[in-house]
Amino acid sequence: TTEMANQEEAEIQISELDLLSSMFPYEEEFAVTDQLALAELKHYVENEPAEVPSSKVQFILNVKAEVPNASMVEFSMACALPFKYPTVLPEITVRSLLLSRSQQILLNSDLKTYLMQNFIGEPCMLSAREWVKDHAAAYIDKDLSSSSMTASDATQSQVTTFTRLWIYSHHIYNKQKRKNIIDWAKELSLSGFCMPGKPGVVCVEGLQSSCEEFWSRVRRLTWKRILIRHREDVSLEGGGHAEIQKQRKFTTLEEKCFDAHGARGNHMDLGQLYHFLEEKGCADIFQMYFGVEGH
Repeated sequence: TTEMANQEEAEIQISELDLLSSMFPYEEEFAVTDQLALAELKHYVENEPAEVPSSKVQFILNVKAEVPNASMVEFSMACALPFKYPTVLPEITVRSLLLSRSQQILLNSDLKTYLMQNFIGEPCMLSAREWVKDHAAAYIDKDLSSSSMTASDATQSQVTTFTRLWIYSHHIYNKQKRKNIIDWAKELSLSGFCMPGKPGVVCVEGLQSSCEEFWSRVRRLTWKRILIRHREDVSLEGGGHAEIQKQRKFTTLEEKCFDAHGARGNHMDLGQLYHFLEEKGCADIFQMYFGVEGH
């Protein structure tokens, strides 16, 4: 039955993710960026019958590869496992600061071809990582003069992605961190809000690359616990400034303090947070953070 097949695929995904985390214990090497999707997947496997998870498990694998005369280069593999994986291929995007846009497109399409020819139906994340380790560096010096750029590559570069990240932290009190969050958002042209206290909630929205840069800076600070609870990506054809402004739900990034109550005056009023999100058309997010219907 499909239910059986789904369970089996989900179990394969979990064991593969466990294997990756035991092989690459450090966050610099392997990090699950969507903890919620992983929790849903585990819940699905442990509870029959359970609802099919709504989002794909997303994670980052970072690979260092040797480049002749440039020592080590880091490649980052942003991965998502569709629910039917390994029956279908994983979604992988390999990036590096040293790759031009056309080199990156070529590398990714070659990786996809390699996986398609060899691994449909079986777990392949480690093989994909090996392939990147062995082959990715060769793309850095590839000269892809305009003649070899195909039309599809040219149109592909017109698509801009607008991203909104919903970040959850155990708490945010530290003044310096709060200042960083606001300053970095401004520098990266991101809007959203930051709710300090316990728990801490940060939402940033804007260009995908800017959101990813913001997240990589924020997660390097020391936190008791911080993770991306939810991520929204919208592809914008043409993707000019106006298109991006249209997608925004917030005008700038500001700190929102909802009257505190509680011993240290640091617990935020979640009811007020809920109404604030509702006004912005984001009420469904409240449930993702706190697992309860807002009131």
